[in-house]
Amino acid sequence: MDKFILPEIFSNGVKAFFTRKSLGTDVKKISSILSIKKEDIYFPIQRHTDKVLVVESDLEPKIADAVVTKRRGILVGIQVADCVPILLFDRRKLIIGAVHAGWRGTAAQILKKTIKSMVEHFGSLPEDIAVALGPSIRWSCYRVDSGVKNAICTATGDGRNYVEKSDDGYFVDLSSANVLQAISMGVLEENIWSSHECTYCSPDEYYSYRYSKSHNGSQGGFIGIL
Repeated sequence: MDKFILPEIFSNGVKAFFTRKSLGTDVKKISSILSIKKEDIYFPIQRHTDKVLVVESDLEPKIADAVVTKRRGILVGIQVADCVPILLFDRRKLIIGAVHAGWRGTAAQILKKTIKSMVEHFGSLPEDIAVALGPSIRWSCYRVDSGVKNAICTATGDGRNYVEKSDDGYFVDLSSANVLQAISMGVLEENIWSSHECTYCSPDEYYSYRYSKSHNGSQGGFIGIL
């Protein structure tokens, strides 16, 4: 189980975890460890969009970068290699969600739209939602230009808690920006768990697109009521 990172914020009623490089998004291995069918692990087709997919009966993969569902017996997964993997769980309504938040998704407020979807489709209350943010590229390892920085700040607000000026651009912490976006939607700070591991700083542990300068694999975030 050391291949799993288990956010402490979630209750025993849900299976939620992030993976490292050693397990990645290997459906065969994950299904074997959890004793579930490979067909019961659902991935959206990620395209750095702001689309939130509500999964009901149809498990056909569709383009989206966030998924919410009340369906039991499936494990929802998202794939990342520097971007922020985010898992959500409404403890009262038993609604789950998974989000892939890169800079485009963060600028498009995909986490806020996911929370809004849980509220509108399932009657969730933000104060009942627990949020976990997994390992991602952090702070000084993620340098961006003013255009990217401005897009994220427009979506998130005052950048003092997630932006630092560098000699030739800006350092942005996408995880911290998404924490602020969650809080702005009414999620309680005490209901947010965040990994402090940086994918770029730990290339032996995690896939990092910026470190390897190529798409050579991904780790993931997974959540389900099994």
